[in-house]
Amino acid sequence: MYKVIQWATGIHGMLAIRGILDHPEMELVGVKVYSDDKHGVDAGKLCGRPDTGIIATKNIDDIIAMEADCVIYMPLMANNEELVAILKSGKNVITSCGFVYPVNRDTADIDAACKEGKSVLHGTGIHPGGLTEKLPLMASAFVTNIRFVRSEEYSDLRTYDAEDVVTDIMLFGKTAEQLKSSIMVDALGQGFCQSVDMVADCIGVKLDSDYKITHRWSLATADIESPFGVLEKGTVAAQHFSWEGCVKGVPVIKAAVNWYMGNEHLEAGWDLGKERFEMEVVGDNRIQLVTEGLHAESPEEGAVEDESALVATAMHCVNAVPYVCKASPGIRSYRDMPMITGRAAASLL
Repeated sequence: MYKVIQWATGIHGMLAIRGILDHPEMELVGVKVYSDDKHGVDAGKLCGRPDTGIIATKNIDDIIAMEADCVIYMPLMANNEELVAILKSGKNVITSCGFVYPVNRDTADIDAACKEGKSVLHGTGIHPGGLTEKLPLMASAFVTNIRFVRSEEYSDLRTYDAEDVVTDIMLFGKTAEQLKSSIMVDALGQGFCQSVDMVADCIGVKLDSDYKITHRWSLATADIESPFGVLEKGTVAAQHFSWEGCVKGVPVIKAAVNWYMGNEHLEAGWDLGKERFEMEVVGDNRIQLVTEGLHAESPEEGAVEDESALVATAMHCVNAVPYVCKASPGIRSYRDMPMITGRAAASLL
């Protein structure tokens, strides 16, 4: 049994706890939280399950001192000091906060921590961290003379149960002037540009030194009802982000995100259609993958349990535990490990 600690218990962290509890090869041994109201609470209560006897703590030193094989690290943003401390303690780390493929980034502190602790850091998730590079690269085996690779998300954020993130960080419902101060291009770009780099290295192209980055938005043409209150006419109701790796100025690899508050009250040219993930590889022939069913059917059915994309993000981390624990020390990407799979339901065993 792999002993696992869950670090952070937001939406993804809560779902990861369920995944750990349900996985036949794992034992939950600790939970790290940040807020006073979660400190001292049983892990089961934090994820809507019966009590487990595992009590959440805010105390980092207690977590670092625990005996465990792996930490699933899911705060909103990665903190290198925390990661270094965990890795130095000899625990492997799987995170949804970047590090998918940081080959062109300064990771000296992480590399040293992995060496000291004989531990592994693996970045994963969904987009980036799976649908952005892993699935397109698998599809690339079916295409000759590849000239373009794209991965793109289309998500209605009315089903995303995190009001503070949607309004205070993503800045939906804010003015266009307020959006100019958005941190999202830089914050998201740290992950998506790594995905672009991985695809480039795997298909064998050398990209230009600069990425082509696009951020555009639509303002609401009428008031929009949402789970976060009314988004007023004239405020931000949809956003598009994209990061493109180019060769001699021509886009070759593109990772993109489209977030919106429904299609009914967006400006002309902003009908984004139903929620989905699209991936395509274009060469002398072409393959396109469209992944549906990962989103809730409607805002009214937007409970976390129904939002398969959130579950998928959490489970991509949880299911990686056995593989990461067997990997050699260092920062390890999908390129360094065998194919990661889930496990059958207990009722089938």
